[in-house]
Amino acid sequence: MQEMNTEEIIRLIRESPKKTPVQAYVSGSLKGLEWGALRFVGGADFGVLFGDLPEVLAALERHKDHIRAVETEVRSRNSAIPLADLTRYDARIEPGAIIRDRVAIGKAAVVMMGAVVNIGAVIGEGTMLDMNCVIGGRARIGARCHIGAGAVIAGVIEPASATPVVIGDDVLVGANAVILEGVQVGARSVIAAGAIVTQDVPEDVVVAGAPARTIKSVDDKTLSKTQIVEDLRKL
Repeated sequence: MQEMNTEEIIRLIRESPKKTPVQAYVSGSLKGLEWGALRFVGGADFGVLFGDLPEVLAALERHKDHIRAVETEVRSRNSAIPLADLTRYDARIEPGAIIRDRVAIGKAAVVMMGAVVNIGAVIGEGTMLDMNCVIGGRARIGARCHIGAGAVIAGVIEPASATPVVIGDDVLVGANAVILEGVQVGARSVIAAGAIVTQDVPEDVVVAGAPARTIKSVDDKTLSKTQIVEDLRKL
């Protein structure tokens, strides 16, 4: 996927039809009823109707004499960008991850439960996004990285002039660290847990603190503690 700039994302959101996708669980005398463009999964006396809220409500009103009971579940409200089709990724994506459309995820990447990846983000091959981390819009993360649980990689859809976070290959970002918009992190560097990164990070260093400062160079001891596990990335 080509990198999306802010103006493209803003235009996409502005021009896309806003939808409120719902699931309606319907019981009644349903045999032979026509649902138009809506998707209906079920049988003669019970089924589930999928579609945009106004169209679903119109169909339910049209067939109200045949419907005994209905329960409607709203999945989102006036959404401009749908969730991604997960089947197009050659990656391990665990239940509960939220990935928007227009996101690129490399082969053998891992997205754990609760991770959120916003529009325009690019995730490199073999990178792991741990539980409940947030990858903001247009962030670019290299290959074989580990983004720790609860970490936040800032997005840059608003303000439009901001530049995205760019993280090099083989970077480890500790749990609950925050990397602010526009920051570039050099390859093989380590961001300590809880660090607040406000400035660019060179290659092969360890940074810690709030705001983060370089505390040492990456050495053999650091590498032994931050080495990724290939078995976790096998599909």
